[in-house]
Amino acid sequence: MSKSDTVTLYRPVGPEELALLRKSGFKRWPPRLPEQPIFYPVTNERYAAEIAERWNVKDSGYGAVTRFQVRSDFMARYPLQKVGGEHHTEWWVPAEELEQLNDHIVGTIEVIREFHATD
Repeated sequence: MSKSDTVTLYRPVGPEELALLRKSGFKRWPPRLPEQPIFYPVTNERYAAEIAERWNVKDSGYGAVTRFQVRSDFMARYPLQKVGGEHHTEWWVPAEELEQLNDHIVGTIEVIREFHATD
């Protein structure tokens, strides 16, 4: 499969979601909680890092940026959503379609940046 057959997605995570990812062998995202109707992967590392550093660290003392590849033909069904500044773009995947997204991940989900609370 060539690089053009996949799209790169990023997702900020806290320690709990990271533990669930580790449990899956970094191959599948965990199911959403009832109060989380949408899975929000973002389109760029910069945006994911902002969320991980500002929100995950604030909430738990730790945040990470993950990167993963999904088949382009699958992601084409989701329009990009712009939710703020120019680089604040993401996909909105309904929670009930997360297992399908997991089935279209190519390779593994990797942690590419980590942020820790400073004393």
